Amino acid sequence: MIPAFEAIKALNTNRKNEIVVGTMTPNRYWELISDNPGKDLPVFGAMGKASSLGLGLALAKPKDKVWVLDGDGSILMNLGSLITIADQIPEIFSHFVFQDGVYFTTGGHPIPGGETVDLAGIALKSGYASAYTFDDLEHFVNELNEINNAKGPVFVCLKVQHNKDAPEMYIGSTKNAIERFRKAMK
Repeated sequence: MIPAFEAIKALNTNRKNEIVVGTMTPNRYWELISDNPGKDLPVFGAMGKASSLGLGLALAKPKDKVWVLDGDGSILMNLGSLITIADQIPEIFSHFVFQDGVYFTTGGHPIPGGETVDLAGIALKSGYASAYTFDDLEHFVNELNEINNAKGPVFVCLKVQHNKDAPEMYIGSTKNAIERFRKAMK
């Protein structure tokens, strides 16, 4: 298993100028270390919708690479978005899903099938250009540059675990985040 915060740090280290749409558990880590918050669009209170918002941005801004930081519970709530994303073939779209097998943000309740579901397999069968699963940090870090240069849509399942000192849940304002993002994108 990959420590969730270490996966986020690896993404931030390898980030160039990507727009990052984050939600739920990955977002609480991302907001602590993002080096380019003007290009971050956190989604609060919209579990399952980050992938759809990320697709919209990828279609609206086809020259800007988009990363979606999603949770397994979130994507399982909106599996249809995988088919929609694949159908649109956004070549600059990477979808990172943190699979921990629980609804970590809402108290750690188990996700039905959370330990056995093959999210990368579902994405690939839905039509994503490529899909990966990692449960080892070093392997993920070694492949990250290649993943980021791959033509999308790309799906990356990160099997993660959380330390006891994981950041607390923070619910911000999506409206304020959108306004900040709009200003930064002008």
